[in-house]
Amino acid sequence: MTKVEAVIQPSKLDAVKDALLAIGIDGMTVLEARGHGRQKGHTEFYRGREYTVDLLPKIKIELVVPDERTEEVVKAIADASRTGKIGDGKIFLSRIDDAIRIRNDERGPGAL
Repeated sequence: MTKVEAVIQPSKLDAVKDALLAIGIDGMTVLEARGHGRQKGHTEFYRGREYTVDLLPKIKIELVVPDERTEEVVKAIADASRTGKIGDGKIFLSRIDDAIRIRNDERGPGAL
């Protein structure tokens, strides 16, 4: 099993959820996050004063998928969240040894 963690722009959340649902992935955890990558924030004006916003609002999506579906999920997320501009986000993959459904102690991919 593979854990997929994607940090995307908040405006792309609905598109990513729809893309994942279209390929049959309906379980995910969505978190509000703040951060920056290479864009290192931006400056804004409020009441005539300039200030720097260095931690931008982001959305983090976490899901665990069977290994054979990993590339399909990565492609769906990347295609749905890509604008071609800096700040589109990142996708991280990591191995998961086991999953346990708390309700009935089911283990492995069946617990996903």
